[in-house]
Amino acid sequence: MTQAPTSPLSPSVPAIPPAPRRGPLRRLYDWVLHWADTPYAIPALFALSFAESSFFPIPPDVLLIALCIGEVNKSYRFATWCSIASVLGGIAGYGIGMYLWDIDALRNFFYTWVPGVNEKNVASVSRLYEQYNFWVVFVAAFTPIPYKVITILAGVCGIHFGMFVLASAIGRSARFFLVAWLFRTYGPPIKDFIERRFALVTIAVTVVGVLGFVALKYVL
Repeated sequence: MTQAPTSPLSPSVPAIPPAPRRGPLRRLYDWVLHWADTPYAIPALFALSFAESSFFPIPPDVLLIALCIGEVNKSYRFATWCSIASVLGGIAGYGIGMYLWDIDALRNFFYTWVPGVNEKNVASVSRLYEQYNFWVVFVAAFTPIPYKVITILAGVCGIHFGMFVLASAIGRSARFFLVAWLFRTYGPPIKDFIERRFALVTIAVTVVGVLGFVALKYVL
């Protein structure tokens, strides 16, 4: 039978195993969450939502959920700030792709440090934009697909700016207000469902919406 390791200072007392080391992404996740308990929660939510749209790896849903749990009655207010900042951040991402992508150092930074931004995806998304430009932006804004990848590549591909902003505003607002509505309707107990099933919900809603649009197009 294997015995528990003992402390070198007192052989008869089992040693306490060292706490597992947290990776950098987990530490960043915890750092994002800690803002929920500070007076700067809304400015932090705004800044996070803006940054996530072009380079930051942690989605704003993390802080949005924490704030909605703390103050359910302000859920729509939090979603509003989240949506505005995210669309503005998307515009910044579009600008990076449109005006700065030819700078080798910047392009290499995104290829190295921003998940989902790479040469293969640039080519793939460029082909998608040729046929489904509005839907590509909307789906990325609403579902778990990394929105930052689409905002930057929208600028790289030079898609219509007005269409990009419209699709971003609809998709981002729908996503964040859906979270807020779930909390306002069901309260904090909905948290586990959102964390485990929200991705499937957004994908299902998107599929239904696209099928409905296609059906309407053929009917008319």
